[in-house]
Amino acid sequence: QVQLVESGGGLVQAGDSLRLSCAASGRSPFTYFMGWFRQAPGKEREFVSGISPRSGNTYHADSVKGRFTISRDNAKNTVYLQMNSLKPEDTAVYYCATTRYTAAFYSGDFYLKGSSYYYWGQGTQVTVSS
Repeated sequence: QVQLVESGGGLVQAGDSLRLSCAASGRSPFTYFMGWFRQAPGKEREFVSGISPRSGNTYHADSVKGRFTISRDNAKNTVYLQMNSLKPEDTAVYYCATTRYTAAFYSGDFYLKGSSYYYWGQGTQVTVSS
């Protein structure tokens, strides 16, 4: 059974930083694509960042490029989302997720779609005050 547990959310002021963690159990997160999504009240869930299992290539939504960084720690089976220069519009519940199959199964910009992911964490709240 794959389990993803997020942590690190909180209440911060605009311009502050936070680092979210996603601890994976049940399988290595470095064999499958890992992604971060967020959902603000009244809005649809949106892709934030993702990391490829083999190459380590990273992908970020335009809204967070230059401010957010996704990374991983093999030894800890953990994926991180470093969020700098936070803005009030970053306020949302943040979820980490992973695909059901290895990356070879997918094509194109699959990582942008929530439907490509099978396992999800419970989410962690990030609130940025102005």
